[in-house]
Amino acid sequence: MRKVFQEELTHVGEELVQISRLVSEAMDKATTSFEMADVDLAQDVIAADARIDFLQNSLDERAIDILALQGPVASDLRMIVGSLRMSASLERMGDLARHIAQLARLRFPSTVIPASMTETFKQMAELDKVIADKVTVLLETRDLEVARDILKANSAINDLHLSVFKAIAAPEWAESPATTVDVALASRYFERFADHGVSVAQKVTYLVTGAWQPNGIEHS
Repeated sequence: MRKVFQEELTHVGEELVQISRLVSEAMDKATTSFEMADVDLAQDVIAADARIDFLQNSLDERAIDILALQGPVASDLRMIVGSLRMSASLERMGDLARHIAQLARLRFPSTVIPASMTETFKQMAELDKVIADKVTVLLETRDLEVARDILKANSAINDLHLSVFKAIAAPEWAESPATTVDVALASRYFERFADHGVSVAQKVTYLVTGAWQPNGIEHS
């Protein structure tokens, strides 16, 4: 029975990695569609989100079955409960990538962001893609240095997010109300994507160390 139990735990970990890879792919395509006004790529992201949702539901059902049938304790219990929470964060990251793609589709053939904000959003997109890739690596390796890298990237995104809201509140901002709303929404989507990446990093840190840092991952 113990061997079967460990195999079930391994499957849960593998499914988390699979979802994370799909999220990374979704964000990569979403940011490209966002920057290039590529409606076909945006539609790919929107359609593919159903696969992420399906895998999350499948993982959660497996984890709940393990809780009900195996009665895990200590570190195994932390693994199962943590996996349920991480799968929710990953699913939300997929949703946020979809929201970015939906903005691109909505404004096609124009781009969502005005020229004055292009560089800011390019930096946010690159940082989110770094976070997405590092989340996958973290789930595979449980290397806490990778978790710290995620936290650093998130901090940079928070600074960029703040700069966006300062820009649209400035007296010299002259874009239309629709563009202003798009900019604010897009910035929020990129910022929240990173926050969910941090949430996954915190859960992995807890699994590795058994200690919870409520204010973030401790720097070494």
